[in-house]
Amino acid sequence: MNLIFQKEREAVQNDLMRLSGDVEKRLVVVLKAIGSRDAPTLQEWMTRDNEIDAKEVRIEEECLKILALHQPVACDLRFLIAVLKINNDLERIGDIVVNIAERGVQLLAYPVFDISEQVLTMGDMVKSMLNDCLDALVEFNSDKARDVIARDEIIDQRNRDVVESVVELVRADNTGAAVKALIQIYTIARYIERMGDHVTNIAEDVAYLVDGTIIRHQQQNEER
Repeated sequence: MNLIFQKEREAVQNDLMRLSGDVEKRLVVVLKAIGSRDAPTLQEWMTRDNEIDAKEVRIEEECLKILALHQPVACDLRFLIAVLKINNDLERIGDIVVNIAERGVQLLAYPVFDISEQVLTMGDMVKSMLNDCLDALVEFNSDKARDVIARDEIIDQRNRDVVESVVELVRADNTGAAVKALIQIYTIARYIERMGDHVTNIAEDVAYLVDGTIIRHQQQNEER
């Protein structure tokens, strides 16, 4: 591996880690703002999606430049493929955080529901998954990445629990305001579940990067 390539590879990895740190920070701030009913903070983060988009584009351009100039093979090629895929998933998580902030602002127009705590707990779990996933990337640790993948089913179950709670509450009190609030809660839970899917994608790409094994859809195939 020549020195120029090594420096460019390290620069791309550092850019990816900065992007991931930014996305994680946004998720933390937005979840906290929903919990504290902080509308100004939610409104602020609704308008800053272009920052994530710009970083994602820059990382993609750098990867494509390295591919064109150095034509890497083996583990170096896997690294760039993984970075491109992780980069895209991080951008999608950033988009979802904006969507959650928008729904959070709408939710603040209604009284607090106890079910909101279930949703915020889901968000904290996804944040923890994302943090561990990025640690796995830095440590080149496929076992830690696989542990994150296994935790996605917990998020899915939490989402199903929220849906069931929403349905029960709607049946118990079908007044307009309550139903509208519950729809916002349901939608936020769905967004968080989708973030969990993107984090799982990242963990799968980390595992691929470390040991070259494609494990996406592996669980579904084993269950058939």
